[in-house]
Amino acid sequence: MSYPRSFQPNTSKAIDELAGTGQLRVGLVVAPAVSTFFVTVDHDGRPQGVTVDLGNALASTLGVPVHFLVAPNSGELTDALEKRAIDVAFMPVDDERRKRVDFGPSYFVIESTGLVHGNTSFKTTSDLDRPDVRVVGIANTTTIRSTARAIPSATMLPATSVDEALDMLRERRTDALALSRDVLKAYRLLVPGSRLLTGHFHTTGIAVAVPKNRPNALAEVSRFVESIKASGMVRESFDRFGFQADPVAPMECGGAE
Repeated sequence: MSYPRSFQPNTSKAIDELAGTGQLRVGLVVAPAVSTFFVTVDHDGRPQGVTVDLGNALASTLGVPVHFLVAPNSGELTDALEKRAIDVAFMPVDDERRKRVDFGPSYFVIESTGLVHGNTSFKTTSDLDRPDVRVVGIANTTTIRSTARAIPSATMLPATSVDEALDMLRERRTDALALSRDVLKAYRLLVPGSRLLTGHFHTTGIAVAVPKNRPNALAEVSRFVESIKASGMVRESFDRFGFQADPVAPMECGGAE
């Protein structure tokens, strides 16, 4: 993996805010398969995935060791950032999270949709907007909140992890699973006979996030994310994990979202 060697931390204050414990604590979300956002964990307990590459690159530029906190959902990462149990994470952006953490630029833009059994009559995401329909999403995440707004007549069922949500769909305890389209393409293989719906519940960026009131840290990670997009490092990581068809988010003129 080629890190942006020309990138250097801007100030000692930024390093202090990002790695005040002497290491960079990075939050990750684990799932059954790697995506541009989710990671997997190998037999030795080591996480693998795009966000691992990004975390390693940031720690390398800061000149500090990295420590990964692996959680079952991005809601737990939001909690950890707010409590300052971690220093940085990458997660989908929404207005609720903006109240609790500060976001920098996005490295990828997701579109959420639904995965359903092939023998159902549902064709589009709007077909799920009925009182007799159950849709599972991951608790306390951007996707479940946006899906609830998009199909208010349906019953939303919160799951604590992707594994639990997939089990609910396989066992027909839910009619649909709401997640990002790029992830669900892989998960179709884990639910035989399933298919993706057309349409989407929402689109949003997956962005770098830091705790509130760390302005130097926010400025630093914002510069960092733009630098690794410009250098091709994000593209290289996507390609390495099999996401050649997924575009990197465009550069953001202002640096932070």
